[in-house]
Amino acid sequence: MELAGKRIVLGVTGGIAAYKVCDLVRRLQDEGASVQVVMTRAAQEFVTATTLQALSGQPVFTDQWGAEGAKVGNAMPHIDVSRAADAVVVAPASAHFIAKTAQGLADDLLCTLVLARRCPLLVAPAMNVEMWSNPATQRNVQQLKADGIEILGPGVGDQACGETGAGRMLEPQELLEDIIAFFQPKLLQDKRVLVTAGPTFEPIDPVRGITNLSSGKMGFAMARAAREAGAKVTLIAGPTTLPTPRGVRRLDVRTAREMHDDVMSYVNHAQVYIGVAAVADWRVQPAAQKLKKSLGQPTLVFEPNPDILASVAALPSPPFTVGFAAETDDEVAYARGKLKAKRLSMIVANRAQDILSADDGELTVVDAEGATPLQRASKLTQARRIIAAIAQRLGAD
Repeated sequence: MELAGKRIVLGVTGGIAAYKVCDLVRRLQDEGASVQVVMTRAAQEFVTATTLQALSGQPVFTDQWGAEGAKVGNAMPHIDVSRAADAVVVAPASAHFIAKTAQGLADDLLCTLVLARRCPLLVAPAMNVEMWSNPATQRNVQQLKADGIEILGPGVGDQACGETGAGRMLEPQELLEDIIAFFQPKLLQDKRVLVTAGPTFEPIDPVRGITNLSSGKMGFAMARAAREAGAKVTLIAGPTTLPTPRGVRRLDVRTAREMHDDVMSYVNHAQVYIGVAAVADWRVQPAAQKLKKSLGQPTLVFEPNPDILASVAALPSPPFTVGFAAETDDEVAYARGKLKAKRLSMIVANRAQDILSADDGELTVVDAEGATPLQRASKLTQARRIIAAIAQRLGAD
């Protein structure tokens, strides 16, 4: 329940994307938020107030002077509705609404509420590509940003009008993730963070290889948590089908050497390096053709892969370097040894049999000051705890 206890005022303006708001309301509620809908007159041409009232479980406000407004406090819904909110989210936000908000106009209930609010405002634009790219719209969007208003999107793709380009409202799941991220503390604001995740794959022949059971879930959770904390995140991922966290730049690699080369190319620009990937320690010289069983047992000659963590920590001016140690026993003791041997800033220890491919787990954060256990929780929750630990140590430094 990522939004448990949060009170969201959801403003809906006129546009075909208004139909997606029905899904958004449900997703917000599934994460624990209460949703109060406010609609413009144009919005009601696309979806009815009755529908959104049924979904939200609360009366929908449509008019400053309507019957529902008369029932609120001193008959001033533009004041009372916003005062109880943790955030106002406008989705879809039409070009007209954006222009009025940039100019501070208050000619309907939603614009008046936005002008009178004390809580944050998040705006999800939705319009034709030419309307979005019009200089007037871009000036208005820049004014909203300058006023501290969060702009969510827009997306790029096919539009209802038949054209293609920027201007689509983000999908409900994307909006949900951005709203959740908005409420996370910005502990690494504008920091550059490099994360590795997933397994590597070392080929033996064109169809076989050496790999491991890492799903990449913990590394992807770390990338998401760092982005939620305000960081600019680059994720270097081994073979995995996990979706890229929103707002994260992703580079895909296959082998340990490919991961090493990409890390060393980007790490000089990072203030924090988080090595979560389960990198193969060994590789072999792969056969050019498939090894045939009929030819007998093959002889594999192993050679070590580069140690990415140690390479990063050994740089003349290394970033804050965080490792992960997945062990089958004595994980904290092994983690302490790796921390010292590789000269890491911090290392996170876990039991491999408990964490690999799982959605949650117990972890222990180890640094020069000692070991701090993190009680069992989801990987995203653990990732946020680790980001907080990193931020605390960066602040102390």
